[in-house]
Amino acid sequence: YQRRVHGDLKRVVRWPGYISRSRGKATLLKRLKVPPAINQFKFVARRSLRTELYKFARKYKPESRLERRKRLRGEAKKKVKEPSAPHTVKKFDIKSGAQRVSRLVEQKRAKLVLIANDVDPLEIVIWLPSLCKKLGVPYVIVQNKAALGKLVRRKTATCIAFTNIKNEDKGAFDKLVESANKQFADQYEEQRKHWGGRILSSKTKYKIEADKRRRAAAQAKREGR
Repeated sequence: YQRRVHGDLKRVVRWPGYISRSRGKATLLKRLKVPPAINQFKFVARRSLRTELYKFARKYKPESRLERRKRLRGEAKKKVKEPSAPHTVKKFDIKSGAQRVSRLVEQKRAKLVLIANDVDPLEIVIWLPSLCKKLGVPYVIVQNKAALGKLVRRKTATCIAFTNIKNEDKGAFDKLVESANKQFADQYEEQRKHWGGRILSSKTKYKIEADKRRRAAAQAKREGR
């Protein structure tokens, strides 16, 4: 005989600690007053733009360990045959990491920056949109740091940057930059005005409404006297 439980299972299921903590954090972010610097990470790229960005980024995926090993062995063989053989330089690949990306932005070598919205702690990248806006570097806030990590052959990535673009891809890249600027750089000042959070739970709303009805009834009773 199996007992069937209908409705909410939170009272009968003992959830793992990481689930309880993540849900508690999400609830706090809804209830507390969230400043604009943090709230701007709720405005993520639209699905169409995100799909096009990921599709374009796969062309500039860094080489794997096997590819790097083959490249270095080929260079070593060339050096043995001809010591003056030039060293091959990797020009077209994505750069990742907060420190590396910030350096590229400061040097104005970054053409486009993708920032994950679920970085924990958020202080790692919270300043990056302001830096990009100040230096005129296009940026996009996207969901899921694991999706960015796949683009650079890692588990997760806080942010990535495009530096050098092939000539045959510049037309498509310019369209992506234009769409990114419309959604983020042009809306930067407007997003900085909006605070987040302060969303009451259904139980709290019910208590507030009940309190209003009780006060209104008491006021009507006093006026009736």
